Amino acid sequence: MKKIIVFLLVGFMAFSCGSKKRIVTKKDKRSTKTEKVVVTPKTTTEPSVSAKTPTASDVSNLSAVEIYILKYNAISMEEMRKYKIPASITLAQGILESGSGKGRLSVEANNHFGIKCHGWTGKKIYHDDDKSQECFRKYNHADSSFEDHSAFLTGRGRYAKLFNLRPDDYKGWAKGLRAAGYATDRKYPDKLISLIERYNLDKYDDMVLGNRGAIAAVEIKHVVIKGDTLYSLSRRYNTTVDELKRLNRLNSNEISLGQQLIIKSN
Repeated sequence: MKKIIVFLLVGFMAFSCGSKKRIVTKKDKRSTKTEKVVVTPKTTTEPSVSAKTPTASDVSNLSAVEIYILKYNAISMEEMRKYKIPASITLAQGILESGSGKGRLSVEANNHFGIKCHGWTGKKIYHDDDKSQECFRKYNHADSSFEDHSAFLTGRGRYAKLFNLRPDDYKGWAKGLRAAGYATDRKYPDKLISLIERYNLDKYDDMVLGNRGAIAAVEIKHVVIKGDTLYSLSRRYNTTVDELKRLNRLNSNEISLGQQLIIKSN
């Protein structure tokens, strides 16, 4: 009887050990499979993310003024077509008034021209200027600031004489703006003219006016900002989507923020 009991105990212990060994083996197999599932997605998703990340290498060697010009020359030319305000003047004023887009009013309020409230019913921002905490207009987008700049000049009688000047007479416009009271700085006209001539901003006037001889040797570029598409740029620059794709060797219509595009090449 004792022999039978001992035999049963030994068998039971052997069976228990065997069961534990098999369970450990199964767990090892499951953990190996889990590791493979985690690793695989990483190798497949990383390339697609890096491929879609825009780079600013094209504009890394440009000054703040040059980048500003490349960003806003298109809207300046569009406003010139509508209201006959020289694109060169609009760009020079924007550079000067906004600190090349880095001033507080332009960064926090999209106000590129330092236009004060003057009965404005929209959003407002308060900023120290000639006096402490003066009221300035605030816009949702930079384009709205450029559009309001045109409306501001065309809607006030004191600027009416400026529109009797030739649309490419940037010197007359620079002097006339100060004379009409846009700025109190005596050197305001000289500053605008200096910017226009240093950065050849009058080439954008020539482009709008179709002065082909004057722009024959000029290269036009643009830095992509929010809202830009190849189609919208083709309309603004009076060209075609296919031509933009050809000049920039694009295989699709996709463009990225900060990307520098060739609009016209010599």
